[in-house]
Amino acid sequence: MAKITEDIVKAKSAALILAALDSETKDSALRAMAKALDDNRHRILVANAKDVESSVKAGLSDALIKRLKVTDEKITGMIDGILDVVKLSDPVGETMSTVKLDKGLTLYQIKCPIGMLGVIFESRPDVVPQILSLCLKSGNGVAFKGGSEAANSNRILFDLLTKAAIAEGVPKDAFVLMETRDDISEILSLDQYIDLLIPRGSNAFVQYIQNNTKIPVLGHAAGICHIYVDDDADIDLAVRTTLDSKIQYPAVCNAVETLLVNSNIAEEFLPKMCAEFVKNGVEVRLDADAKVYVSKTLPTTKATAKDWDSEYNDLIISIKVVKDIAEAIDFINIHGSHHTDAIMTENKKKQAVFVKNVDSADVFINASTRFADGYRFGKGAEVGISTNKIHSRGPVGMEGLMIYKYVLIGNGQVVKDYVGNDARQFLHEQINKKYDL
Repeated sequence: MAKITEDIVKAKSAALILAALDSETKDSALRAMAKALDDNRHRILVANAKDVESSVKAGLSDALIKRLKVTDEKITGMIDGILDVVKLSDPVGETMSTVKLDKGLTLYQIKCPIGMLGVIFESRPDVVPQILSLCLKSGNGVAFKGGSEAANSNRILFDLLTKAAIAEGVPKDAFVLMETRDDISEILSLDQYIDLLIPRGSNAFVQYIQNNTKIPVLGHAAGICHIYVDDDADIDLAVRTTLDSKIQYPAVCNAVETLLVNSNIAEEFLPKMCAEFVKNGVEVRLDADAKVYVSKTLPTTKATAKDWDSEYNDLIISIKVVKDIAEAIDFINIHGSHHTDAIMTENKKKQAVFVKNVDSADVFINASTRFADGYRFGKGAEVGISTNKIHSRGPVGMEGLMIYKYVLIGNGQVVKDYVGNDARQFLHEQINKKYDL
């Protein structure tokens, strides 16, 4: 048995202990984790600088370098994320529903951890504290595998966080750090021990994980986000919001990639919008109809069919003119990745039509697509973004790490009394009663 398999087998057992841990111990561990990061900022930055230097020399893309780089501000964000998880109520054992089947026979549906998770990610060291804090609070064991480009950063973060948690009473085997390329192939086959995989990274990376394992996968294969600017839009609002959606942090999955503009407003909107894009270093790709409305003095390129299905993760935007909201919705449902799509309009009826008909995890009205984030949604942090239609969808917080079990409490009842001509009748009465033993 490979060492990583041995570690995950141990973690699977430790996860059962973690699942039963009391809230006070978990919150104490989380506070200790936050303090460990704050006390060791310099060590984290030094380790990350080594990774960034090596990655630049290796010729990694600017988008990956941006995801990899840790700053003092990002460390503060990691700390804040952990402390936000402390504020969240402990979901383990929470009553979801209670049904009185009969007198003295009560059925509870209660939340419980999924069990053992595997998190595979590229370039972003901040994934380690995000996932670890949420897994700890929700009672899940977790095995991490980050990209080799972030090896030093991941190691220092994992060591600091786990040592702090263990010192507060968290089982030491519940968390595993995988560091070799062979570990990925190994864990993809461990469906006997790993209950859920969460891949975070590029489109190709997530698809590879999804296509090479029997383990259920929570994730999204792409982040092709759209904004539709309707002819009833507030022009200034639409320009400001669309610009933020593109340039605030272009290297992430919730940045807008394609802009759809109603033909009735294109003449007024597009010159202003494209001028702002160019001023902020965005490469503008226009379809033939959009090009008519944009000054030839602005540097733009021609959009191709490939652009409509591209996730740039960069300062690039493709723009298409559409005749109405129906065409925009059809285009989004065909070319989008069901991640995050937004409409800019003051028309309430059109807002409702867009929300009802766009088949995406996040549908926004007059707001930046960059709001699609677990922290901004008030989840403390996120384990990932899911475009799945089962279990969890959109920015997934701690609720995405929970499942449930049924607890039936009786008083010697037997099924034979409920069968036959003189059978007792079930009450099946929903009652307001929490599970509490």
